[in-house]
Amino acid sequence: MDWLTDAWHDVTTAQPVPSTTVVLLTAAGVLVCLAVPPLWHVTRHALTIVHEASHAGVAVLVGRRLSGIRVHSDTSGLTVSVGKPRGPGMVATAAAGYLGPAVLGVGAAWLLSHGFAVALLWSLLVVVALVLVQIRNWYGLWSVLVSAAVVVVVTVWGSSAVQSTFAYAVTWFLLLGAPRAVLEMQAQRRRRRGAADTSDAGLLARLTHLPALLWVGVLLVLCLAALAVGTVWLVGLQVG
Repeated sequence: MDWLTDAWHDVTTAQPVPSTTVVLLTAAGVLVCLAVPPLWHVTRHALTIVHEASHAGVAVLVGRRLSGIRVHSDTSGLTVSVGKPRGPGMVATAAAGYLGPAVLGVGAAWLLSHGFAVALLWSLLVVVALVLVQIRNWYGLWSVLVSAAVVVVVTVWGSSAVQSTFAYAVTWFLLLGAPRAVLEMQAQRRRRRGAADTSDAGLLARLTHLPALLWVGVLLVLCLAALAVGTVWLVGLQVG
C-alpha cells in the first residue's frame, strides 16, 4: 500500500520542467534515430506497437470486435478486428494507425508542458499492458515485453532527471516519427507500383473511393499539424 501511495503521489505531482537545452537535445537525439537506418529499424518497432494499438483502440471504440495484434521483425504489423467491412467505423479504424502516434504525441507534449512526466510514463505502461494481452505472435510478444521492461525500469528506478529526459525523448519520437512513417508508407507504395496496394492509404482508398495519394496527403498534414502543436508545448513554453 505504501508503494501504491508513493506511485500515486508521483503521478499526480508535477515535476520540474527541464531546461530548453535538454528539450532540444532530446529532439536532436530522436532525429538521429530517425535518420540513421539501423537505428530507425530498431526504434521503428516502438512506433509500430503504437500504430497497431491505435488501430485496435479505435476498432473497439467504434464497436468492432478485436481479434488480435501482430508485430513482425520487418517492423510491419497487423491488427485484426471483426465487424462491418465498410462505413465510418471501418474508415476511422483504418485511419487511426498513422494518426495514433501523432495524437498520443500531442497528449504527451501537453502533459510534459505541465510537468507530469511520471504520469506520462505510467500512461505508456497502461498502453503497453493493453497491447500485451492482444499480441498473437512470438516476435510481437518479445517486442512488447522489451518495450514494457524499458518503461518499467525508467519509471520505477529512474531518477527524476532520467524519467523526464526519457519522457521527452518518447514524446519527440512519437511526434517526429509519425510523419516519418507516413512518408515511408508512400515510398513503399511507389516501389510496389503495379502490385496490390495493401497499405492503410490503399485500404482507405477502397473504403472511400478517394485516391490513396489523397489519403497519404491528409495523414501527412495531420501528423505535421500535431508536430507543430506538440513543438509549441514542448519548446514554446520553455522559451516563454
